[in-house]
Amino acid sequence: MRKILLVAILFVSQQLISQTFQKTKDLQQFKGYFNFYYEESNDKIFIEINNLNEEFLYVNSLAAGIGSNDIGLDRGQLGNTAVVKFIKAGNKLLLIQPNQNYRAITDNIEEKKSVEEAFAQSVLFGFPIEEQTKNTYLIDVSKFFLRDAHNVSTRLQSAKQGNYKLDLSKSAFFMERTKAFPKNVEFEAILTFEGDAKDGFIRSVTPNSSLVTVRQHHSFIELPDNNYKMRKFDPRSGAIGFSYLDYATPIEESIKKRFIIRHRLEKKDPNAAISEAKEPIIYYLDRGAPEPVKSALLEGGSWWNEAFEAAGYKNAFQFKVLPEDADPLDIRYNVVQWVHRSTRGWSYGASVVDPRTGEILKGHVSLGSLRIRQDYLIAQALLGASEKTGDENPLLQLALARIRQLSAHEIGHTLGFTHNFAASYNNRSSVMDYPHPFVKLTNNKIDISEAYDTGIGDWDKITVAYSYQDFPENVNEETALNNIIENAIEKGMKFIADSDARAKGGAHIYAHLWDNGTNPAKELDRVLKVRATAINNFSEKNINKNEPYSVLEDVFVPLYFFHRYQVEATSKMIGGLDYSYAVKGDNQTIIKPIDATIEKEALHSLLNTISVETLKIPTNLLELFPPRAYNFNRSRESFSSKNGVAFDALNAASTASELVVDLLFNAERASRMVQQKALFNKQLGLDEMINAVFESTFKKKHENTYENEIQQSINAVVLQNLLELCSNSNASFQVKSITLAKVKELKNWFYQKRDKKTKKDSLIIMYEEGYINLINNFLTHPEQFKKVSSPKIPDGSPIGSFSCASGHL
Repeated sequence: MRKILLVAILFVSQQLISQTFQKTKDLQQFKGYFNFYYEESNDKIFIEINNLNEEFLYVNSLAAGIGSNDIGLDRGQLGNTAVVKFIKAGNKLLLIQPNQNYRAITDNIEEKKSVEEAFAQSVLFGFPIEEQTKNTYLIDVSKFFLRDAHNVSTRLQSAKQGNYKLDLSKSAFFMERTKAFPKNVEFEAILTFEGDAKDGFIRSVTPNSSLVTVRQHHSFIELPDNNYKMRKFDPRSGAIGFSYLDYATPIEESIKKRFIIRHRLEKKDPNAAISEAKEPIIYYLDRGAPEPVKSALLEGGSWWNEAFEAAGYKNAFQFKVLPEDADPLDIRYNVVQWVHRSTRGWSYGASVVDPRTGEILKGHVSLGSLRIRQDYLIAQALLGASEKTGDENPLLQLALARIRQLSAHEIGHTLGFTHNFAASYNNRSSVMDYPHPFVKLTNNKIDISEAYDTGIGDWDKITVAYSYQDFPENVNEETALNNIIENAIEKGMKFIADSDARAKGGAHIYAHLWDNGTNPAKELDRVLKVRATAINNFSEKNINKNEPYSVLEDVFVPLYFFHRYQVEATSKMIGGLDYSYAVKGDNQTIIKPIDATIEKEALHSLLNTISVETLKIPTNLLELFPPRAYNFNRSRESFSSKNGVAFDALNAASTASELVVDLLFNAERASRMVQQKALFNKQLGLDEMINAVFESTFKKKHENTYENEIQQSINAVVLQNLLELCSNSNASFQVKSITLAKVKELKNWFYQKRDKKTKKDSLIIMYEEGYINLINNFLTHPEQFKKVSSPKIPDGSPIGSFSCASGHL
């Protein structure tokens, strides 16, 4: 009898719960972190709110994307992450995003309130209350989820693809991916944007470019408990930081608080030298990745466990294949996704981070699937086509070696680590660098046996130790963390991040993208020898049987520009600086100019890259590059041509020259050179550099007519860039004055040569008249000058395509 009574009571209570709201009694019910209901007849979702003023995390993302690297709206792309809460205002509930940038960390309630009221918050949406039962409210959230939360229309417009607007008549909820879990609820919508396509990018990836359909995902997530311990940011650590202003800070301390982002990781036994974690960090690989890529990704990503072991953990980092019933956008899974695009492009490592504390709640990696094909193409250009498959194919093995490192790199970002572009200087000490394939000559043959490093690097172990080391209670954490960094410094380890490593804007002499070696100039000389050998070997053997010769031209592209990134690295030696993210007392180099001898050697190496000997394509290869075969048209990754359908060898030399000269005549670099020369007389001066360029270009003479035409292509690039520097608004007065004097000096040199010319030099006279006219027009109307740039270099970066952080590679 008692059992019957209990069952009856349970049944009645369930009926009361299910009939709390009249509007929902016949609707499909989802029970989870938030209970919600789906009304199929009107395609609406209603959600119960019984926790007013309780903060939670809201994340939007793009579940199904557009597939164009240039547009950048990829499958699985994370959007904004915000701490939000519902409050009641009149007859509606407002979804509010508090301001996390300004805080008062204090027990003084009034002081907290004063800061909250001083800075704006954001109301993300207002929801009319449909029904109310005691302290529980029912609201219709359909319009909130059926909106362009990911700013697709704005991004299409910014990318100049056209003006698109959301068409709700062609949009609906996607219930297959709308789910409820105890700590999170997930909502997904099919959204269609209608408009007129204005560019080829959007046309190339849509079946109907006037109707662009994607899927946007929304997550409401329970915030973690308060047991996470924030860790102090150190600019020397390689960790990604976040900050906020704390107005409760004592006046004698900095108001800006800086901490790192990281996963929560704790030892079961913090006193043990090696211990398992209370909860390991587990990443999951997209099941859509094919073999042998899948195995390579799993292997490379798993390298991180080496670093966690070095920090005293056992099996703290794990990498597995995503379970079949798991949703990659579910907050509970750290995911590595295999993303397809119409053109190759960057891969990304992003994270869902608690904005309050910096705790990483979900790592989310997107790897571009076409990257591996570019690495294969590079290997094919170096070694020739291969008929072998699997482990027997050296081209495939090089590409897979790169994919292993790419997996580790992007996962590294989602673990909380930024790029270290000085790692190549430290013998490839980090997977967080951008690695160029290290190709060497062995017995005058191309050798790719050491193209990419394997395993985690020494610097990576340092960053893991700083971010994740779990210290016993009797250890002072701040002192221990500082010791980790100072021990690395004593070993000669260097850390330099993105902005200091870029060829334009950056000046650091040890930190570069896609480089190798401790001396960029010497490595450039070595790379040019490898390139010359590979070009000398290049033939129809570099393509497969029955492939058109148009493909051979495409294979030649990455070989002809094989030195491009080492050029960028070497250019930073001109006007370069040696410095660190030094803090008081760590004895690091604060700042000093590059050694003058090394600087001048670097200029010599760079000038070698714009020599006719380097840029001349052998005539026997020109005989293998016919007009493009039918349906094998030129693309963005092909050589461009001013010869119509014919291959343009002069244009190729012009493009390769532009790469170098544009960097040499960079306005910021030129200004640094002026200042360094004033402070240290032995440094390379701007006038000296320009003189050296003139000697290597305009003052070179060639009897061979083909070589002479290449020289004129190079010379035209030099003059255009010199005039651009002379008129650049970012250039200092000194730079403009020196450059203008050198332009006039060049014109006078042309005039002085006129009387020494013979009929044999008639073509040279014509070209020099052209240079003189260009200079005179500039001197007469400098405000009308507009640089004529050489054709854009075919896409190459990232190696393996078309920027970090997060980071991206």
